[in-house]
Amino acid sequence: MSTEVVVQVPQKRKAVNPFWFKLKKNPLTLAGLSVIVLILLASVFAPLITSYDPTKINIIERFGAPSAKHWFGTDEVGRDIFTRILYGARLSLGVGVAVVLGAGFFGTLIGAISGYFGGRVDQAIMRAMDMILAFPSLVLAMAVAATLGPNLQNAMIAIAIVKIPVYVRLARAETLVLREKLYVQAAITFGLSSWRIIFKHIIPNAISPVVIQVTLDIGDAILVVATLGFLGLGAQPPTPEWGAMISIGWKYLLDYWWYPTFPGLALFLASCGFNLIGDGIRDILDPKNNR
Repeated sequence: MSTEVVVQVPQKRKAVNPFWFKLKKNPLTLAGLSVIVLILLASVFAPLITSYDPTKINIIERFGAPSAKHWFGTDEVGRDIFTRILYGARLSLGVGVAVVLGAGFFGTLIGAISGYFGGRVDQAIMRAMDMILAFPSLVLAMAVAATLGPNLQNAMIAIAIVKIPVYVRLARAETLVLREKLYVQAAITFGLSSWRIIFKHIIPNAISPVVIQVTLDIGDAILVVATLGFLGLGAQPPTPEWGAMISIGWKYLLDYWWYPTFPGLALFLASCGFNLIGDGIRDILDPKNNR
C-alpha cells in the first residue's frame, strides 16, 4: 500500500510598501493627492485641453458669461478665464513648490551648521533668525517684495526669506540631538571633517521633520504668492497668475461673478490639497503612529 506525501511549498508574499499602505487608509490625504495630481495634469496638458491663448486680447468677447465656448467665461479684455487658470497653475504651483524647496534646503543647511558648531556661530545665526521671526510673515514678505521691486522673482525671494527660519530651527533642534549620537562621536574620533559629518551623518538623519514641514508649507506658500500678486507685488499683467486675476476680478464681482470666483476656487482647491497631503505625510512619518 503506497502513501502519497503532499509537500506544500510556501508561497512568497508580495512585499507591502508600508508608506502606501498607510496612505490608502487615509481618505482625506488621497483626496488631496487626487486634487493636486488633477491640477498638475491639467496644467501640463493645457495646450491639448484648450486652444485659446492665455494672453491674447479679444475685446469683442469681453465679460462673456460661462458657456460651452468659454467654460469659465471671459475677463475684461476677452481672454478665456479657464485657459488662464490652467496656465496660471503652472506658475502658482511651480513658484510655491520652488520657494519651499529652496527655503527647506538652505534652512536645513544653516540649521545643521548652527547646531553642530554651536558657540558664537550658533548665537549669530539664531539671533538673525529671531529677528526675521519677530515680524509677521506676510508683512515681512510684503516689505521685502516692495523694497526689491514688484515682480515674480522678487516675490519668490521675499517668501523664501520668510520661510527659511522655520527650517533653521527644525534642523538645529535635530542636530543638537544627533551630534551626541555614538556614530557622530565615532566619526569625530576617526578624524572626519566637520563638513563631511554634517552632510553625511547629520542632514540625512535630520531630514524627516523637514520633509513634513515642506509638504505643509507648500499650500501656505501658494497663498502668499497669490496674496503678493493680489497686492501688485508679484506677477505683473498680463501674466496668468491666480492672485493677479483675483486682484482685478474682485472689482467686477457683483456684475461678473465668474471672473474672481473661478481663480479663487482654483487657489482654494490647490491650497487645501497640499495641506491634506502634508497632514497625511505627517501622520505617516510620526513615530507614535508606527508602533
